Amino acid sequence: MLTTAVAAAAAGAGVAWWRLRPHGAVVPDALWQLALERPQGGELALAALRGQPLLLNFWATWCPPCVKEMPVLDRFSRDFAARGGRVLGLAIDQPAPVRDFLRQRPVGYDIALAGLAGSDLMRQLGNQAGVLPFTVLIDAAGAIRQQHAGEITAQQLVRWAAGLS
Repeated sequence: MLTTAVAAAAAGAGVAWWRLRPHGAVVPDALWQLALERPQGGELALAALRGQPLLLNFWATWCPPCVKEMPVLDRFSRDFAARGGRVLGLAIDQPAPVRDFLRQRPVGYDIALAGLAGSDLMRQLGNQAGVLPFTVLIDAAGAIRQQHAGEITAQQLVRWAAGLS
């Protein structure tokens, strides 16, 4: 699939740069060029999210801490949207399990299917160990402001969002 090829190319081109990046570095343009499949159909072009605060959360249906933090992310997404931000869950999983999962446990924030190529994208964004869940806050200018490997709390998200003001 073209999406996977684009993600793989972005990963290969950006890994070395990300390892050497300065704190607060701007994410590579390759991120904004991705178009990922949505579980409900269609594609989400990340370029449409550029220029606003963006919270990326990498997760999988088989990851208990990922599932546990989803209600926290769902509540946060409403408050964050009111402040001009977006939450995007990137599923590191196959499409069918994600669709089944979301039918049983719907969320109000966007979900896209990153598949295995999402693991490379996580590494580009600073998660060298490939830990799930993994959450990254990108500011409106496209700079990484925060990163967290493992389950995130509501308190962390509130602090992160306050730091954008």
